[in-house]
Amino acid sequence: MIPLTTPLSSLLPLVLATLWALLIALFAVPSIVYVAHLKHLLDAPNERTVHRSLTPRLGGVAVLAGFFSALTIFAPLANGVQHLLAGCLLLFFVGVKDDLVTISVAKKFVGQLLATGIVLLMADVRITSFQGIMGIGTLPVGLSYGFTFLVIVGITNAINLIDGLDGLAGSLIVLSASTFGYYFFRYGGSDSGNYAFVAACLLGGTVGFLRYNFHHARIFMGDTGSLVCGFIVSVLAIRFIELGNTGHQLTGYATPALAVAILFVPLFDTTRVFLVRMAAGRSPFRPDKNHVHHCLLALGFSQIGVVLTLGLFNLALLLVVSHYAYLGNAVLLSALLLLGVALGVGLGVWQRYPASQSATSARLQLDLQNSSPQMVTEAA
Repeated sequence: MIPLTTPLSSLLPLVLATLWALLIALFAVPSIVYVAHLKHLLDAPNERTVHRSLTPRLGGVAVLAGFFSALTIFAPLANGVQHLLAGCLLLFFVGVKDDLVTISVAKKFVGQLLATGIVLLMADVRITSFQGIMGIGTLPVGLSYGFTFLVIVGITNAINLIDGLDGLAGSLIVLSASTFGYYFFRYGGSDSGNYAFVAACLLGGTVGFLRYNFHHARIFMGDTGSLVCGFIVSVLAIRFIELGNTGHQLTGYATPALAVAILFVPLFDTTRVFLVRMAAGRSPFRPDKNHVHHCLLALGFSQIGVVLTLGLFNLALLLVVSHYAYLGNAVLLSALLLLGVALGVGLGVWQRYPASQSATSARLQLDLQNSSPQMVTEAA
């Protein structure tokens, strides 16, 4: 076994940070639900949703209350963590405004641009090398900044767009935060070890929120949560990828491939729906019900079944990629790309047969009729 580079005695602060964030979120949600109903700060059903009554969308406030308080109490705010907090705070207000009054995609993008600029330019959080992928090593500074910007915005929106079923986005965030946290704790060292606290605080806050967000949900994460959590996950992913340049025998130096595997479901879903929309001559930002969770619902899965299927699939995939990390980035990324293409083609072929869809529509309608209010929507 590879020896731990971080002593086990440092695990206690991480556990305390996780528990603090969890408890803050756990106790904050009921108050938020109460105030939201009292002040009518509720999400109304529309043509893009299947929930049938008014439901609060401010669950992200509870997640981030736990995250912010735990991180500032327990974590060393070095190596760009303080700049990450500043970017999160900016996106927090963008998300709150969108959840309350709805803002345009352009205004949300401006908020993401500013938040990304904070961590990219002030904290120098960026991807500096392709680590031999396509024969490319160290990136020119300009290309490094441009590519990192696309990665942050892409992952942020992928998490935002996958927030379409009770517990789905939260479960995938828990998976990514716990995985990144493990690697930062084990291999982070003095340069990135404190990002284990970022992951732990995000994990705790999200788990506390999920207590009320799983089927049947009493509250939705909303853009307040999905935008900021996506932003945090994107920064964790970039710092994780950069661990491959530190000299550790970390996952056979295949950190880019493992990062893609950790985030495979949201990245696949966002890429697929954007391509489908553009192929149909529509704006990639125009919302629809063509996400992978919508497809699984139409296949007859229950909402809990969809969340479990996607979560377990993503977990199995990252375990497989981690096990075969010795194959290197080129082989693993090619395999992940082929898997994504195969899944996309399979869903496309199935959608071409209306008869097969109508055969499962009765079960879907029955599931919706027997469920409590919940959201199958898109924050595009």
